[in-house]
Amino acid sequence: MSTHPFDLAVALQPAGDDLWRGHTSPAYANMVGPFGGVSAAQALSAVLRHPARLGDPVALTVNFASALADGPFDVVARPARTNRSTQHWVLDVRQDGQTVLTGTAFTALRRETWGRDEHAMPVVPPASEVAPATGPRRVEWVNRYEMRFIEGGIPDQWDGREQGASITRLWLRDAPPRPLDFASLAALSDVFFPRIWRRRALLVPIGTVSLTVYFHADAAGLARAGTGHLLGQAQAQAFRSGYFDQTAQLWSEAGELLATTHQVVYYKE
Repeated sequence: MSTHPFDLAVALQPAGDDLWRGHTSPAYANMVGPFGGVSAAQALSAVLRHPARLGDPVALTVNFASALADGPFDVVARPARTNRSTQHWVLDVRQDGQTVLTGTAFTALRRETWGRDEHAMPVVPPASEVAPATGPRRVEWVNRYEMRFIEGGIPDQWDGREQGASITRLWLRDAPPRPLDFASLAALSDVFFPRIWRRRALLVPIGTVSLTVYFHADAAGLARAGTGHLLGQAQAQAFRSGYFDQTAQLWSEAGELLATTHQVVYYKE
């Protein structure tokens, strides 16, 4: 059994039909509850472990109804409909009989077709030429990832000044390095810090409400990425009335677009 912190965090035990039991991980602790990316990965892990699963993940959406408390939780992963080559899943994460996360997943048997990436990887220095991020780390989960910021890092001064844009580009991967799979890619899709902190340099309270990940790579594409760095790029679209959205893209070192993600985040002033 792997002793990597991520594998320990997403480990689930079967507890009945469509039911799995897990436990929050102190290695991925956030300011309130666990890191949302690992919660999404735990929900997806129930699908990946399900004996009735057809194909590999194409899309995952999770909605954070409440922060998970430290301790055990149950994941219900139910195949709502199975077609010849596609499958639709309903997800429900519960603690003490209450739903804390809802979601859906879509898996499919992929086939060879014509394909192109329209969103090309930006031209940036290789990871070996970008220094790892240093400085204080306010929450534990950040220590589980190697981050090398190319532009748009965490503000040096929290003075509330508005920045020109919310874009961030960085090289990132699990720490220690770990072969990429669908669960870890789902978690990596949530590594980007909230765009409002970049745009305003003000540490306002935030909370992700809904996160969607689209997996463009198949299992072979993830194997090609291996333990290498991924290039991540994130930017917001609009900040308004207490909510903002941000999109992100993740490329392998070879320039293959592996996943895109979109999330809606609550903020308070």
